[in-house]
Amino acid sequence: MKLKSLAARLAFAFASVAAAATPAWAADWVVGANIGNVPWEFQDASGKFVGFEIDLVNEVAKRAGKTVQIENIPFNGLFPAVQSNRIQIAISSITITPKRLETLAFAQPYYDSDQALTVTKAAKINKLDDLAGKTVGVDTASTGDIYATENTAKLKIAKISRYEGLAPAMLDLASGRIDGYISDIPALEYYIKDKPQYRIAARIPTAERYSFMFAKTFPDAAKVNDILTTLKKEGYLASIHKKWFGSTPPETSSTVKVMDVPKL
Repeated sequence: MKLKSLAARLAFAFASVAAAATPAWAADWVVGANIGNVPWEFQDASGKFVGFEIDLVNEVAKRAGKTVQIENIPFNGLFPAVQSNRIQIAISSITITPKRLETLAFAQPYYDSDQALTVTKAAKINKLDDLAGKTVGVDTASTGDIYATENTAKLKIAKISRYEGLAPAMLDLASGRIDGYISDIPALEYYIKDKPQYRIAARIPTAERYSFMFAKTFPDAAKVNDILTTLKKEGYLASIHKKWFGSTPPETSSTVKVMDVPKL
């Protein structure tokens, strides 16, 4: 009788540990996002995750009949997180590039963009050539990082400082720890619109397009793409563009125009 009671107690204990280790709720799609990437994904005053891509991924999930859990992951960590299936979808104004398409997949693009160089209002930097001998900030593994790295010798950049998000880079720019910051122009324009201490010194034409990123084996890839097509045709994407950027996207942009799924 004592042995039986002990066995029962042990069984209960193991069951309790297993229950504690198992999440009470698991979403259909875990979505990785670099929170702090305004206006794409960030926290509002209440701590809620908001932004253009938060609105978009939630709408896509709703129409697909899927539940979503947003997980905050630094930009550079999104790529291995998708490849390891830790997350199903990554968002964070991720540019579609041939190199990324070698190992990952994207839905059709939904935003056209370029890079930009931001400096302080007082800085004597008015063009890219003025970066000679200067320290430039970028987001780790971003297209801004790629651009600065590839053009270090040409522009005579003295040093590249890498960050995990826009906010810490802009704080270092304000304090003089870096001389300029290269990142996506829509995020920079949104961030500095009420901060007169900053200005955009140069637009860098890179003809980038953003979309959802996922593993090549993601089973809902076609469904996601079909829903994006519907959202473009219905004007939903144009409406959230107006909400977050204050302007109507051009009819020829990937925010409005239905596009093919990117391929190598």
